[in-house]
Amino acid sequence: MKRAIKKAAVLGSGIMGSRIACHLANIGVEVLLLDIVPEELTDAEKVKGLDENSPLFRNRIVNDSFNSAIKSKPAPLYHTNFANRISTGNFSDNMKDIKDADWIIEVVVENLDIKKKVFDEVEKHRAPGTLITSNTSGIPINLMLDGRSEDFQKHFLGTHFFNPPRYLNLLEIIPTEKTDPDITGFFMQYGDLFLGKTTVLCKDTPAFIANRVGIYAILKVLDTMQKLDLDVDQIDKLTGPVIGHPKSATFRTTDIVGLDTLIKVTDNLYAALENDESRDTFRLPEIIKKLEEKNWLGDKTGQGFYKKTKEKGKTKILTLDLKTLGYKPRQKVKFATLETTKAIDNLKERMKVLMAGKDVAGEFYRDSNYGLFKYVSFRIPEIADELYKIDDAVKAGFGWEIGPFEIWDAVGVQKTVAEMEKAGYKPNQWVYDMLEAGNESFYMVEEGVRKYYDIPSKTYKSIPGKEQFIILDDLRKNNAIWNNSGSTIFNLGDGVLGLEFHTKMNTLGGEVIEGLHKALDMAEKEYKGLVIGNQGAQFSAGANLGLVFMYAIEQEYDELDFMIRHFQNTMMRVRYSSVPVVVAPHGLTLGGGCEMTMHADRVQAAAETYIGLVEVGVGVIPAGGGTKELTKRISDSFEEGDIVLNMLQNSFMNIATAKVATSAHEAFDMHLLRRGDGISVNRLRQITDAKKAVIEMYDTGYVKPVESKSIKVQGKTGLALFYTGINGMQMGKYISEHDVKIAKKIAWVMCGGDLSYPQEVSEQYLLDLEREAFLSLCGERKTLERIQAILQGGKPLRN
Repeated sequence: MKRAIKKAAVLGSGIMGSRIACHLANIGVEVLLLDIVPEELTDAEKVKGLDENSPLFRNRIVNDSFNSAIKSKPAPLYHTNFANRISTGNFSDNMKDIKDADWIIEVVVENLDIKKKVFDEVEKHRAPGTLITSNTSGIPINLMLDGRSEDFQKHFLGTHFFNPPRYLNLLEIIPTEKTDPDITGFFMQYGDLFLGKTTVLCKDTPAFIANRVGIYAILKVLDTMQKLDLDVDQIDKLTGPVIGHPKSATFRTTDIVGLDTLIKVTDNLYAALENDESRDTFRLPEIIKKLEEKNWLGDKTGQGFYKKTKEKGKTKILTLDLKTLGYKPRQKVKFATLETTKAIDNLKERMKVLMAGKDVAGEFYRDSNYGLFKYVSFRIPEIADELYKIDDAVKAGFGWEIGPFEIWDAVGVQKTVAEMEKAGYKPNQWVYDMLEAGNESFYMVEEGVRKYYDIPSKTYKSIPGKEQFIILDDLRKNNAIWNNSGSTIFNLGDGVLGLEFHTKMNTLGGEVIEGLHKALDMAEKEYKGLVIGNQGAQFSAGANLGLVFMYAIEQEYDELDFMIRHFQNTMMRVRYSSVPVVVAPHGLTLGGGCEMTMHADRVQAAAETYIGLVEVGVGVIPAGGGTKELTKRISDSFEEGDIVLNMLQNSFMNIATAKVATSAHEAFDMHLLRRGDGISVNRLRQITDAKKAVIEMYDTGYVKPVESKSIKVQGKTGLALFYTGINGMQMGKYISEHDVKIAKKIAWVMCGGDLSYPQEVSEQYLLDLEREAFLSLCGERKTLERIQAILQGGKPLRN
């Protein structure tokens, strides 16, 4: 049966329900969001004259939850307009409306009796064949089948989203014995292709996969912390980005999620895991119980492992001393082992050094990871039959860059097993069997295909579904055909080249520019086209500011002029190459990264692309074609009756305020993406989607575009209006004197200089104005101060 989900009903509007509804709306689904009717009128409702039949009263809970969700940060919607795809109601009046839904998802409180009552009502109104799922995070899925019809059971399974659903990429699919295999297969594909999730098939075991392993990992960190007498600041330094985990690390994450949540999940696991060999690790330490008694549960109660205070109008963050239970200023943490890894960008290589450390940091990594390695080895086949499912679930659910088995591979399985035995963490027998059979790793890459070690057959097998993804790391050995220190060119197959850059934060320096020209040379000679993209954490933080600062501080303006001119020419070559060029941005796509994106024939953006021209923050203007390109796009979009200056002003303000789109959808509003550009909801599919776009353009007869010489600019007429507005902002003390200088430079370029009347100019004309403005600002002391602030502290300076 061919299925499509056009309308969904979400039952329960709490934090998870409202945000699941928002993510369904993100992908174009019409959503009905329902919750209970309030028990009684509030005083405010009585004053308004509402009674118990008033819709405003009856839908108060669901509407309050929904409004809270759409105002929350980070935003659950890709675009504020998508809220219009969601309608609200209540269980009493609107349960009948679920008859029109293609998918009904239950997201009520974690209480089996309440869930069963909801399902009783669902049975009365649900159309036969409608998909029905539960978002439970801990209740066994099979227990929900009691009393349900055969059709319900056949179409029912667990769909466990992680919070926040828009941002965390995991969707666990948990079928029961009664679930139709076709329904399971549908959700596995739907979660990947439409919801953009890493969709992991789970067994119906306590906490499924990600929480079972992820909670163990947190508790093992607490255990090791106590053994080695480490503190909160030290642990969060050791368990954050340095090991490929989120910046919130261990204790900040706990404060955000809520200590009560950790306690509840841990207590439930301890009660359920009677036969778990590591059950004692799930016994919460005394310090956690003390914090619970004090109601120090994290952000929701105002304090937890961290506490925010105000001092002289400034926010100060204090850290909990676990021995005294008092708060103290955060300490800067240094470990010798961490210092030695600062220059190691490759996480797997870094893990080798961290685990071999001779100081207390090295001890911490060995003890906590040895425990984790042992734990995941014993979870097979209990929670998963295939080891890659554990890695996929933990990475997508907890935001780890590499999973437990991948870490183990990186540091060496054979070597580590012997050390684990000495430390009292002997792994499961199948690990020894694997090594004895001559298999030394859990994963291998063969002819560009990543394979996992299959325990029953003792052979390596391809990971199902991954053949549709292009994973650059898997192609590195056989398909990389050129590289330098900052970029690599891949043969992506089917006549398409791929250019990856891999500098720090993927900044665009000389090595990346060299790689870009080399890739275009090769593509124009013997390939169909080029994809520019990478699979790092960010697409690009922009140009190499260090080099700009060096030239500017030494007043090497000729060198600076040459560098900017070369970058401009490179962007124009991207735009006017004889082969189609598709850029695939994701994450931070700032400054020069945004300019490169804007010069592509087509963009295949990840949904989570945060893109903008942010050069004002370092005291300059976009000079790699960004200001020119926005001016051109506004000119190209003019229609009879349009108020030209209003349209131009919006783009001017986006540059002048360094505005960044918070999703690819928002980038369309800012003219950073154009009609025809694509969006990949699942980032793992992005390079594949970009490659398809190149082939499509090639197959339909790609013709090299012609450089524009008819960009409409407003000259003095526009400048006068812009300058008036800028001066007014200064008089109102909204902007500094240096901001004024920068803003006037932006206006100068976008209006084409002080031309005496509106007229048409060429792209090169605007590029020359860009470059002149950039160079003049680099001679300003306050610009150099702004650049220095970013280079030294990573934070913008407003001077």
